[in-house]
Amino acid sequence: MADPRIEVTFTGPVATITVSRPDKLNAFDIDMLKGLSAACDTVEGNADIRATILTGAGKAFSAGGDIKAWAAMTPNEFGHAWVRFGHRVFERLATLRMPVIAALNGHALGGGLELAAAADIRIAETQIRLGLPETGLGMVPGWSGTQRLVRRFGAQVVRRMALGGEIFSATEGLGLGLVDHVVETGAAVKTAQAYAERIAKRGPAAVEVAKLMVAVASDEDNGTAVEALGSILVAKTADLQEGVSAFAEKREPVFKGEW
Repeated sequence: MADPRIEVTFTGPVATITVSRPDKLNAFDIDMLKGLSAACDTVEGNADIRATILTGAGKAFSAGGDIKAWAAMTPNEFGHAWVRFGHRVFERLATLRMPVIAALNGHALGGGLELAAAADIRIAETQIRLGLPETGLGMVPGWSGTQRLVRRFGAQVVRRMALGGEIFSATEGLGLGLVDHVVETGAAVKTAQAYAERIAKRGPAAVEVAKLMVAVASDEDNGTAVEALGSILVAKTADLQEGVSAFAEKREPVFKGEW
């Protein structure tokens, strides 16, 4: 389901997904989550794309979830239609076949930081702030803030944000490993584009497999990563071609174990 507030553009081998709701600091509602999922399908379905940039329109990256979008939900609706669905969408983004670079042109708080964490590389402008303020509202991070963020950044920094409500600057975030590069105001997207083009010059198959291997080593989505790696490998074998041919010709396959 496409949503006009989730924009997808292409520049050569690089795709850009832009969260475009600047009047609400790019805060997400349900339709935007659906739009992000659709954007992931669009990007992954384009075989020419080798890297994806994720950014926000206006002065914010994303303020996370729109409070008005979930405040009136019943506990059941909140847990399933909001939290679990959002978690699945962010997981879809995190497991795109190509590297994702988050261009943090503005604050990334709560769900916005969880969104940024789904990227492989984070490039932050110097003025931004990073944090998980949810417990100040009487709720907890629900879009992988206590899971993916712990695996990627470490438990202690997440404790400081989620329990103590600490908000970090871009420079502090760099020292803590929350972001990978800090650039001047207005330079995040341009820097991300250059980084994406750098990735695009490398072997696409090797990059995709390397991303999967790192995910396994980081204990992130091991089942999917292992099955993807195994399926890619087996799909290139002569045995698979023989098995498919034998099925079509209604005969017993003759496997040779050739890679």
